[in-house]
Amino acid sequence: MDRGVLVFGAGFALAVAAGWLILPGVFYAKVEQPLAFSHEAHTQTGGMACEDCHGFRDDGSFAGIPTLEQCASCHAEAVGTTESERKFVEEYVKLGREPQWLVYSRQPDNAWFPHAPHVKAAGLPCESCHGDHGQSNSLRPLEVNRISGYSRDVMGRPSGPLGLRRAGGMRMDDCVRCHAGADLRHSCLDCHK
Repeated sequence: MDRGVLVFGAGFALAVAAGWLILPGVFYAKVEQPLAFSHEAHTQTGGMACEDCHGFRDDGSFAGIPTLEQCASCHAEAVGTTESERKFVEEYVKLGREPQWLVYSRQPDNAWFPHAPHVKAAGLPCESCHGDHGQSNSLRPLEVNRISGYSRDVMGRPSGPLGLRRAGGMRMDDCVRCHAGADLRHSCLDCHK
């Protein structure tokens, strides 16, 4: 075999491998949450459920991340002994300052996802879309795509031997697959407003 072809082939393989391993890190920026937070301390030790903090408004729409007022009802003073809780009480609760939590699951502006029919009517557990996030002892950094501005949690993480499939995402094909499995058919305009 020609030495030039061998060198080209080896260089090409090295470039593809480097791009496969390095490029995703270039596309995603890691941003830390404003405070350490333990879902585990609230759900396991505190005996709370997801809906105790992440509830619904009167119109059935999802309220999202709880307000400082909701947190302050239990945390007017530090309940635990962690530095993070002390910081939360001193720098946020006592000053009336909302933490600027970063949202892992922000959907595209043209997509409308109603939580109420899925959680209340269909009885889906939060874990079916959000995984074991509610059992976590700490908040991982938000990984934001530098081009689209969306979280890696929406797109899903690469999986499989070569990373060609996506796992744990909240993309349209994940929704379509779940609905097809439940024999539900919808119009595009049901979710895209």
